[in-house]
Amino acid sequence: MNDRPRAPELQAGFAWLNTDRPLRFGHELQGQVVLLDFWTYCCINCMHVLPDLAYLEEKYRDQPFQVIGVHSAKFTNEGQRQTVRAAVGRYEIAHPVIIDENMRLWSEYAVRSWPTLVLVGADRRIAGAVAGEGNREALDRAIAAALEEGRAQGTLAAGPLRIARERSVRAATGLAFPGKVLADPAGGRLFIADSNHNRVVVATLPDRDGRSRLIRTVAGFNHPQGLALSGETLYVSDTENHTIRAVDLASGEVSTVAGTGAQGYDRSGGKTGTQQVLNSPWDLAIEGSTLYVAMAGQHQLWRIDLPMGFARAFVGTGRENIVDGPTEAAALAQPSGLSLSGNYLYFADSEVSAVRRVDLADERVETLVGRGLFDFGDKDGDFASARLQHPLGVAAWRKTVLVADTYNHKIKEIDVEGRSIKTLAGDGRPGTEREGRLALFEPGGLHAAEDVLYIADTNNHRVVRFSLVDSAWREVVIEGLEAPEGLDTAAEGEPARISTTRLRAGASTAWRVAVRLPEGAHVSEEAPASVRVARGSEVMLQRTILGEPWPLAFELPAQPEGAADLHVQVSFAYCNEGQGVCVPANPSWRVPVTFDLNGEATAELVASLS
Repeated sequence: MNDRPRAPELQAGFAWLNTDRPLRFGHELQGQVVLLDFWTYCCINCMHVLPDLAYLEEKYRDQPFQVIGVHSAKFTNEGQRQTVRAAVGRYEIAHPVIIDENMRLWSEYAVRSWPTLVLVGADRRIAGAVAGEGNREALDRAIAAALEEGRAQGTLAAGPLRIARERSVRAATGLAFPGKVLADPAGGRLFIADSNHNRVVVATLPDRDGRSRLIRTVAGFNHPQGLALSGETLYVSDTENHTIRAVDLASGEVSTVAGTGAQGYDRSGGKTGTQQVLNSPWDLAIEGSTLYVAMAGQHQLWRIDLPMGFARAFVGTGRENIVDGPTEAAALAQPSGLSLSGNYLYFADSEVSAVRRVDLADERVETLVGRGLFDFGDKDGDFASARLQHPLGVAAWRKTVLVADTYNHKIKEIDVEGRSIKTLAGDGRPGTEREGRLALFEPGGLHAAEDVLYIADTNNHRVVRFSLVDSAWREVVIEGLEAPEGLDTAAEGEPARISTTRLRAGASTAWRVAVRLPEGAHVSEEAPASVRVARGSEVMLQRTILGEPWPLAFELPAQPEGAADLHVQVSFAYCNEGQGVCVPANPSWRVPVTFDLNGEATAELVASLS
């Protein structure tokens, strides 16, 4: 008799993403070999497993083999369908994901750590399990054996499942999950790690209204994150290539400073240039000829001597924890943001929800806010009682440190001398704007320059300019920036009808844009929508919207008299009732209008999706 345990059933009533139906062993998954990936989206080790899963999915795509992500949340923010849906898009996950409510499946499968992978044979018996990363070959062998066993026993299905997949919305901003941002007031430039477009955007520094112009894009990266500038050289954390790259801003030429292109597990370093393996470098800071690296994948800070290319571990043993003291004995937990100020290197230590700093003279680590791997929350006040939730970014400003409190959807300000912290922007819920105040959706990167804070509002696919003097803010509009060519633009709009072709000149006009969807479909309130209106090459308006009712409402700035062809671009996602798959839509229309002094003050644009 087969004494292997029977796999507990997956819950049809839980939220499912990236599939048009729940998947159960007793029904849809009968005869399939199934690999369950127990993960949580904050976890760097879970991220490292995703390329292995993609490899296995491609290798066995014509076989009765199915990967299913079981999302068992660590942080409170990770337990929401909206935030997990964003993570599925950000990590470009191609397989179905079930949200494990109250970690019920985690308990039923006796899982102890993230990530854990459980292989279930075609007979619904558990064939084995493995924890941690770096198990691609072992999993490959086990899957092949399970498929062969199913054929021999006659339990294997005839072929793979056919499942509808979700796709990300192509934002009107031209960005996709921007991770980090860097301002250069001296050079009048703004640099953006356009992470999911695998490029760096170079634009002019935005004016007070947030208006900017594209200078160039630099492509060829794999989900880049941190940026650091020295003269006319831009250093880039090429995170999923596990390298540090240098961009010559005069020529656009890209070279490799450190890293082999493959993930490594060296906790000491000591090699130079492309001989030294790295592990998910997430952010950078530069001082003179020394480049500091937040090595998120290895729970350490490294430094690189740029003239020599010599790279070595600087802070942390590589053990994931929160331990202060001498740099060589300290413990860190997925450091993801860096900022230099005077004699201190500040860092966001995300997995312990902490902001910490290194005294560069004494080479000692001190924690400002944060207590442990499972101590988190959203509380302002003194250092002893304050709590953050998975911060990813820090930015030194005057005598304070600004924090991207990522999973609280906030920006907070640390008074280092007063040993306290307070909320600067955001209200703790995903959004873009509420009653004129800035709202955010998991901001990942910050940079402060000349009393202005630039925010990479990651899940809203935008960058925000925020005044540190009066809290005035604007979404950054980069004229000339578009998503890379060749990306799927999904559903396009039929020709639109406008309520009037004569609009008032010399004053703003109120617009409403409505899109008629297929029967049974509704606009997703969980994904950001965006609208962009251009007149020729000039962008007249750009706005990102999350959680607001449709039709989309916005105010078009005053226009001079005369005829104009307006290009209206809208991006959003819509879902069919009862399905876990949402479809991106990117309708755009050419709208001929005339602006005159006696024109209408309002306009309504209506179209149907083809």
